[in-house]
Amino acid sequence: MNPPYERLVQFLRDELRLSPSSIDLALRHSEQDLGPMPMVLWRYGLVTLEQLERIYDWLDSPGLPKVG
Repeated sequence: MNPPYERLVQFLRDELRLSPSSIDLALRHSEQDLGPMPMVLWRYGLVTLEQLERIYDWLDSPGLPKVG
């Protein structure tokens, strides 16, 4: 896992309280080029639209590396 994803995974665990299995599923599918990890989480119903917005707000925060 690359460093930007490590920070995203930490945010998903700590702030959104996502389960490790949900995060693993999203990582696997995003690596298979099925889309950005946040969209994979939403597409599979693992986050709500509100949580998806929080993820993208967090990703847009200054100082964070961009994650696809």
